[in-house]
Amino acid sequence: MSGGFDDLLAANAEYAADFHYGGFDGIAHAGIGLVTCMDSRIPPLEMLGLKPGDAKVLRSAGGRVTEITMTGLVLGVQLLGVRRIMIIPHTRCAMAAMSEDELRAKVEAAAGKPAGYLPIPVIPDQHEALRRDVAAVREHPLIGDDILVGGFLYDVDTGRLTQLD
Repeated sequence: MSGGFDDLLAANAEYAADFHYGGFDGIAHAGIGLVTCMDSRIPPLEMLGLKPGDAKVLRSAGGRVTEITMTGLVLGVQLLGVRRIMIIPHTRCAMAAMSEDELRAKVEAAAGKPAGYLPIPVIPDQHEALRRDVAAVREHPLIGDDILVGGFLYDVDTGRLTQLD
């Protein structure tokens, strides 16, 4: 087994020594489900004033509602207390800043291998993609009309959210 994770395991040992979240039931106690990008500049709980146990957080490249994030949202709504859903892409997102060919070329250059088979769903128009994602969640038969769904844009330079849909 590689020792390449020793620093993270040591940090986890410190975290676990003062762990406060044991015994949580897995319910989203603030009733929030959120889909956002995998970008490390986005602190999903902190940016909304939430803490562990408050929300179900799903991440995808570009903050898109994919098949797997939709499944997570349905499970959150039907089984885990989610009553409000926020879909939150962000400014300066690589998925929205480059074409599929440009992004694929970067991946291929970094990997040193062809990546033509890799789906890279770039986002030519973030606002339109967000509108479509919000509509898809609102219209999903297993989400329900009583669930609030909103689309927001997170500004990675200011930390501000703007509601767009």
